[in-house]
Amino acid sequence: MKVVLFCGGLGLRLREFSDRVPKPMVPIGYRPIIWHLMRYYAHYGHREFILCLGHRADVIKEYFLNYNECLSNDFVLTGGANKLELLSKDIEGWKITFVDTGVDANVAQRLRAVQKHLGDDEAFLANYSDNLSDVPIPSLVDHFKSQNKIASFVSVKPPQTFHVVRSKADGSVAGLSSVKDIDLWINGGFFCFKREIFDYIHDGDELVVETFQRLIEQNQLTTSRYDGFWAAMDTFKEKQILEDLYTKGDAPWEVWKRQSLARSA
Repeated sequence: MKVVLFCGGLGLRLREFSDRVPKPMVPIGYRPIIWHLMRYYAHYGHREFILCLGHRADVIKEYFLNYNECLSNDFVLTGGANKLELLSKDIEGWKITFVDTGVDANVAQRLRAVQKHLGDDEAFLANYSDNLSDVPIPSLVDHFKSQNKIASFVSVKPPQTFHVVRSKADGSVAGLSSVKDIDLWINGGFFCFKREIFDYIHDGDELVVETFQRLIEQNQLTTSRYDGFWAAMDTFKEKQILEDLYTKGDAPWEVWKRQSLARSA
């Protein structure tokens, strides 16, 4: 299945980077977050990507046009640095379609703009390009197929440490509960769509507002809950949390590394 990635937003809450690079290009370790997401999908066999570009599209294009495999792979250098032998590769076998979908377009309109690049595919995957997870994609796809709906997404627990407030009419507090301790689930941004999704997108729609509401009215939207690792990168603090996990060698989304370690054990 092809993977559509929404990577054209301004990323205003990451101003430390957004003036120079689009949010999908903010690095975690040696590679930008969009690479981590693509590497994750590729691990499960989904290696054909359609990038919905917008803000600083040139930065994303230049990165892949000048991709350096040596940054994240072992290699042997001989012949006075004249001969390079890569011991492994990251993006070999990937097919990436770069589509400028407009700086100001919303997610639904970006999706419509790449419809023709899906060919005759009956279904496809989609994702925001600023969140990471270790949700098993095969289970997600199996759930989607079993439900026989037009659209599906992953629901996750919000990771923030905020507290939900219950108050009385006079303003006095009746109780406080950690957001993690109540039955609250949010859209995790991992989508499966049938091509019929385009019949439900109207001009000016926001995907999860108007389009999803139409699907709900027709009983064509389903979700699967996942309580494992999930993280979004909307702020510098969240970026640093992901960076710390990566630096410690404890990045849950690096499922490709866990499988390699299991084989060598």
